[in-house]
Amino acid sequence: MAGKFITFEGGEGSGKTTQIKLLQKQLNDAGKKSVLTREPGGCAPADAIRKLLLTGSVDKWHPVAETLLFQAARVEHVERVIKPALERGEIVICDRFLDSTIVYQGIAKGLGVEYIKQLHQFTLGSFAPDLTLILDIEPEIGLKRAHARAGDETRFENMELEFHRNVRNGFLKLAHENPPRYKIINADQSVKDVHKSILEAVNL
Repeated sequence: MAGKFITFEGGEGSGKTTQIKLLQKQLNDAGKKSVLTREPGGCAPADAIRKLLLTGSVDKWHPVAETLLFQAARVEHVERVIKPALERGEIVICDRFLDSTIVYQGIAKGLGVEYIKQLHQFTLGSFAPDLTLILDIEPEIGLKRAHARAGDETRFENMELEFHRNVRNGFLKLAHENPPRYKIINADQSVKDVHKSILEAVNL
């Protein structure tokens, strides 16, 4: 029996981490086996790449090099973690996936959506999530939340506000163009209300 692959997307500070944990608890309470993971990361090789990508100055990487690193981490993650879990019939919940690369590098950094899609096709074929939840929030609100967190993974948070506005618009554009897979969740609500909206969208 095949599992189900659910991804969470959204701008910085949209509350993905909190909501993913709440969803996993709900699934566990219902007796459903699930795997919680994230990108970049999810396994040792990809976690090593994560540190390279999420720390340091905003102009640390050329957009092409940055994209190739994200996709290299994704290949390791998919082959070592995601596909095996799906083959076991488990539900995989992932914090970010290909759509983040499409939006952040393809749209906000100007590489082009087709460039990112072709790279993914070349490396992972047609592998894609079954459901993508986009936690939507005004960038100003999300960044305020993000800056309040401790940690050194702030490279993208430190980019210009216009970049984050383009990210938000990019996610909304994807959702409106591909409604069967994407669900937009208003993340500017209470944690409880966001969780309720997610449960309605997931419908497991």
